[in-house]
Amino acid sequence: MRVLIKLDKILNERDMSQHELSRLTGIRQPSVNEMCRNQTQRLPLDNLAKICEVLECDISDVLELKRD
Repeated sequence: MRVLIKLDKILNERDMSQHELSRLTGIRQPSVNEMCRNQTQRLPLDNLAKICEVLECDISDVLELKRD
């Protein structure tokens, strides 16, 4: 099993750029880019909370547990 980050899909649906999300959350843009490409090895919970707050969504909207 693995965890998928669906951030890229959410940003596309909301017509928001990675740069804009970075600016609104204070998360470095390269970190946002890694999340969008599912290359993140660690996701600090405070960053996840900031993303959910800015995007007005739940954690389950951002993360998905994928069974192989």
